[in-house]
Amino acid sequence: MGCAKNEVDSAAMARRLSAAGYQIVEDASAADAVIVNTCSFIQAATEESIDAIFEAAALPKVEAGAAPLIVAGCMPARYGEDLACELAEARAFVPCSREDDIVAIVEGLVGPAPERSAAGVADTTGSRSFAYVKISDGCDRLCSYCTIPFIRGRYHSFAFEQIAADVAREIAEGAHEIVLIAQDTGRWGADLPEGRDLAWLVDQLAKAHPDTWFRVMYLQPEGITDELLAVMAARENVCSYLDIPLQHVSAPVLRAMNRAGSAEKFRDLIERIEAAVPGITLRTTLIAGFPGETEEQFEELLEFVSEGLFHYIGVFPYSREEGTAAFDLPDQVDEDEKAERAQILRDAADAACGPRIAERIGQTMPVLVEGTEEDGQLFGRAQCQAPDVDGVTYIHHGEPGDIVQTTIIDTLLYEMEGD
Repeated sequence: MGCAKNEVDSAAMARRLSAAGYQIVEDASAADAVIVNTCSFIQAATEESIDAIFEAAALPKVEAGAAPLIVAGCMPARYGEDLACELAEARAFVPCSREDDIVAIVEGLVGPAPERSAAGVADTTGSRSFAYVKISDGCDRLCSYCTIPFIRGRYHSFAFEQIAADVAREIAEGAHEIVLIAQDTGRWGADLPEGRDLAWLVDQLAKAHPDTWFRVMYLQPEGITDELLAVMAARENVCSYLDIPLQHVSAPVLRAMNRAGSAEKFRDLIERIEAAVPGITLRTTLIAGFPGETEEQFEELLEFVSEGLFHYIGVFPYSREEGTAAFDLPDQVDEDEKAERAQILRDAADAACGPRIAERIGQTMPVLVEGTEEDGQLFGRAQCQAPDVDGVTYIHHGEPGDIVQTTIIDTLLYEMEGD
């Protein structure tokens, strides 16, 4: 469940179990153990994870007690022992910090793996043209609305050698694009003794794998350095793309969020980025209805969205999460009002971003072929489209894994058509 970071964790658990001799099967009802890797970043994600747990608990072998149900990831990390009291259906709880121990946990429930057979082994991660690679975990920012520090703990960078090995493995398994992710990618290296930083990391990886695209996601404004922009401008296989979660633009709201910035500072930042990397694609995420957000502050955010500074904008209504500092803030915004403000922002984002996408008509760009729709239509992604969030480019030739030069001939909001 949840974000790409959980996807990476799930794949890592599957690899460990496979290496120990267990088979990962497609049909959960045939499994001898079922693991649900949960998300609990916000209440809606928690509820979705609970639904998945109950769905797994209803599988005949699980319900009969023949196959243990294991709940892993963010929910055990966030709720701890309270979860065990509420979910008697589960036989084990594995927080994020213990996922490396998944083999021992499964062995304790079902015994050691039998003699391994190649038959029936399934790759649950699927065959994809891209792969997510985590470069760090945890977060020290303590944004007042966010549960991540309680779930993932303090920020810590992964060693370069580990990241390089993960990248090499994913490329060997067929990935043509590597998406570097973390809770706070811009801080990579700050806690390492070598004095390395994200710009150095991206440059090293791009130099080592010149035929692979590299993309950086979840980059806080403070992490956008001149050195990183220089690497993006210099290396063709580093996507000219930045995902910058601003969350808001009103300075008072940002202070209440325990974040920095203002509309004017963000405009200056975007100007600096576009001067260093002409033609760069920009994405952001915003929160509507944060406690105390006035009509004037919302209008300031709406005006900023309408300026068309970004190509893609994700909008979420504020979710009031127990344990966060914002939970007890005064002037909580009504749920209906939050939803209405979020929808107004989404409509404004579509109106502002659509023309930015349409500006690509007539441009020729490389497109990574990903597959075909049910009707046989071939599709892929250009470097200006991050996987899973930014739409696709429909094309007329090529095979999955090919990178084809494509001229954009039409757009439909966030989708593009190439020839």
